[in-house]
Amino acid sequence: MNYACINGEFCTTDNAMIGIQDMALQRGYGMFDFFKVMGGKPIFLDDHLDRFWESARLLRLPLSVSRETLTKHIHQLIEMNQWSEAGIRMTLTAGYAPDGYSIHEPNFLMSGQPVQLPETISEKGLRLFSYAHQRQLPLIKSIDYLMAVWIQQEVKNSGADEVLYHQGGWITECPRANIFLVTADGVLVTPGEQVLKGITRKKILEVAEKIVKIETRPVHLDEFKAAREAFITSTTKLITPIAAVDGIAVGTGGPGEISRVLFDEYYKLLPI
Repeated sequence: MNYACINGEFCTTDNAMIGIQDMALQRGYGMFDFFKVMGGKPIFLDDHLDRFWESARLLRLPLSVSRETLTKHIHQLIEMNQWSEAGIRMTLTAGYAPDGYSIHEPNFLMSGQPVQLPETISEKGLRLFSYAHQRQLPLIKSIDYLMAVWIQQEVKNSGADEVLYHQGGWITECPRANIFLVTADGVLVTPGEQVLKGITRKKILEVAEKIVKIETRPVHLDEFKAAREAFITSTTKLITPIAAVDGIAVGTGGPGEISRVLFDEYYKLLPI
């Protein structure tokens, strides 16, 4: 039996629910964050809570719970579920608006499930399909995945694994991951504007400072043609290489030298 937390109250997952008048359902207004548990401990929790509080501020959603209390509830939820390896999702909605259109008292939901991280970098690269789209309020980890879900049939039809958003050829991010590439002269580059500031992205940039020259700047789709390697980063995928973008091969199609080194350095940050 799994347990969840709704507005500070613990209950079984089967009984965890909010009403149909919630603004998340009525208008798609809400945000979330997701973090890993390893060895029974939340990973990079301060970073995730910093982003959660900032997303709430940007989305104009008041948080009634204190950071101290939320941290306590997170550890309690891990203990109640006896999670060793898991992922926890925190969701904040705009609550039950009497007029169905204004921010009211938010609902806060917290739940999770077992998740196992890869122990080694994947030798098989992902195939990306580029699509012109810009997420609304990209600094916020919004619950709005309308385009990401809608586009899946086109991604499948193209023979790709995931979509890569761009505007006029200038890339931003994947729906659930940030993106990096290594240029022909060995510079690690990643977009810095109009993207979600991923926690894994942040950690990769920190460990990369001692390994490779870094540029956070606009990145064009054409740069993949000459790139040595490229990869995406996320909480669950860690570092996953990119094999091709729009059918054009990237590097060797698998993990490159920089990708492998960064994966190993990132893994050293984890409590294993």
